[in-house]
Parts: sequence; structure tokens; C-alpha cells
Amino acid sequence: MVPPRMAFLAAMMGGMAGLEGMEQPQPRSGTAAVRGVPTAEDRALKALDLFGNPAAEEVRLPSRPESAGTARRLAEFVVVHDWGLGLQLAEHTVLLVSELVGNAVRHTGARTFGLRMLRRRGWIRVEVRDPSRGLPCLMPVGELDTSGRGLTLVDQLSQRWGVDLLPCGKTTWFEMRVAES
Repeated sequence: MVPPRMAFLAAMMGGMAGLEGMEQPQPRSGTAAVRGVPTAEDRALKALDLFGNPAAEEVRLPSRPESAGTARRLAEFVVVHDWGLGLQLAEHTVLLVSELVGNAVRHTGARTFGLRMLRRRGWIRVEVRDPSRGLPCLMPVGELDTSGRGLTLVDQLSQRWGVDLLPCGKTTWFEMRVAES
């Protein structure tokens, strides 16, 4: 069995194909190592230090495009390192987190949003909370469309997803089945 920390490193070295803006890990050798260029694990640990662990409690992130990268790093770290789950599940989780965070940043006008991750037997659940009560809408997407695919991906890659209206805002969430070992 691979220790969770090693699994996380292996996942980070494998990268996440198809994720626009996802930082790719760089080997720690040569001049980059001497200059102290942070690795993907360094960036994930820094994000945990700055914002907290979304598996322990909801973390608040600024509603800025660069926060999608932070949310992806946090989500991947939790799935691979904390929960010791598979790399494909981590890749799908990271992609769907990116979509929900992108919607919260682009469409809500919020200053911050919340990210929370929950695990129960056989399932993981990821929630993004924002102060807008505007509901996301799953739209038909044409083959040549260049936008509007986010919720379609969420719908296809998760077992279920939805929106819970709150007195002041909403929580958009998805759930994915996990194999218990």
C-alpha cells in the first residue's frame, strides 16, 4: 500500500490533463531546486496553511479567478492525501471543483465563497457556497459551443448534484461514489 503522502506526490507528478490554468509540477533538480521554486505540494500545503482544510470546515476564499487554482489544490490534496482515494477520482473532483468555483466567481458578484468537502461511507460531497440566490442552469450545449459546458461536466461526472437555497445565498454541490477499500 502506498502511503497517502506518496500517493499525493505521485498524483501531482502525473498532472491533470485538460485543466486550463492548472499548474504542472516541476522536478526539484538543477537551478529550480536551488532557487527554491515551490512544488505543487508546497503550493497545496501553503493553501492549507492560509485558508484551512475544507474537509475539516468550510474555507472562505476570495472571489477572484486565481482562487480556482487554490480550490483545485485544496481539493486534490484532500482527496489524495487526507482521504487516500484514487487518482481518477481526484482528477474528476478537481475538474468539478474548478467548474463550481468558476461559476461562483463569474456569476455571483460575491466577495468570497466557501468550499467544503465531506466524506461518508461510499461517497464524497463537495460544496461551494456563495451569497447569491441566483440558480445555476444546466443548458443544452452544442458541439461547437466554447462556453456553458461547466454544469454539463458536473452532471456527467458526478452521480448527483444540486443547489440548496439558504436564507442568504445558496450551496451548489456534487456527490461522487467512491470505492471503499
